Amino acid sequence: MQSKRLGRLPRPERILVIRLGALGDVLRTLPAVSAIRRLHPASHLCWLVEPKAEAAVALSGLADETLVFPRGELVRAVRRGDLVGVVTLTRRFVRRLRARRFELVLDFHGLAKSGFFAWLSGSPARLGYGFRTAREGAALFSNTRVELPDPRVSRFERNAALVRALAPAAGIPEGPILAAPPEARARMAEQLVAMGRPAAQGFVLIHPGSSERASHKRYAVSAWIAVAKRLADSGRSVWITAGPAPGERALVEQIVAAGSGRFVAAPPTAGFDDLIALIERAGVFAACDSGPLHAATLCGVPVVQLLGPTDPVHNEPGPASRWRRVHVPLPCSPCRRGCADPACMRAIPPVLVAEAIGALAGSSDGITGRPDPGS
Repeated sequence: MQSKRLGRLPRPERILVIRLGALGDVLRTLPAVSAIRRLHPASHLCWLVEPKAEAAVALSGLADETLVFPRGELVRAVRRGDLVGVVTLTRRFVRRLRARRFELVLDFHGLAKSGFFAWLSGSPARLGYGFRTAREGAALFSNTRVELPDPRVSRFERNAALVRALAPAAGIPEGPILAAPPEARARMAEQLVAMGRPAAQGFVLIHPGSSERASHKRYAVSAWIAVAKRLADSGRSVWITAGPAPGERALVEQIVAAGSGRFVAAPPTAGFDDLIALIERAGVFAACDSGPLHAATLCGVPVVQLLGPTDPVHNEPGPASRWRRVHVPLPCSPCRRGCADPACMRAIPPVLVAEAIGALAGSSDGITGRPDPGS
């Protein structure tokens, strides 16, 4: 990976990291930010993020401060036609951003809005991606630009490139870097006691949901039921989980109901830390390409990734855990927006998913990143 190195910089006392969202993208930035934290342990590190991914940044413990861009509030003010509200929110955010007097900004997001925020911060050193890698003209706002020889690399490698522009020999963590706090583990333990399963661990944990904007990534409920039945018939303990959204909980109920008592509805996870406390107990985590899947990888839990419309190179799981992918390439995939009835997800046979999960659940060879047939 080649990149342009920053000119000689005094050790920055105040660093801003920009990766606004979505959850999966923020999570895949954590190893790179962990490397920055190691390079500058005494610096004040602030992370500019959007509300939906704030919990992941907080749980990582890497940032001394999070600066939340009020995207939702701004959108609501615009929809109401509340010009005064828009101006007030914007001025308040800009004032907070500039008051930090950052000496170094790293724009991992690489879009126009993140580049604009980097420039708006007033930092004299703004590190971002070059014109071939960044989008929407974001490179115009950086004064040191990193070009990737091949832009089709995993998000983990893309993020690592910015760090290596700071320090070519910087080590990017490859092991687990996410863990649930003691209070979340205690809450999960209490829920398991209430279920009569206090020692539950090593189960197959299936997460059938996705964000509302990424419903085209989901595997059909009927297909998940077929997968879960195969696993249960082979003697494996199968748990189904979901995020806090009501729609996701409905997916859990549908799948569990079809199991006639053979599947377990995992305890509700109201917060991101609760989800991590549950994931830590799993033997294998299976999901579509989503934030929870990348979170499981960063916890060191083996994962099975069901991939359809998203790019298999960009979205490759990280090296912190063993993983397998089930993917049936179609001429129309990958695509950016997906479709209402994604053929690429319907093409994935449940038998392949069950076999991939079973192979990881029974594997002790320590092999990382070995895809399944059809990937």
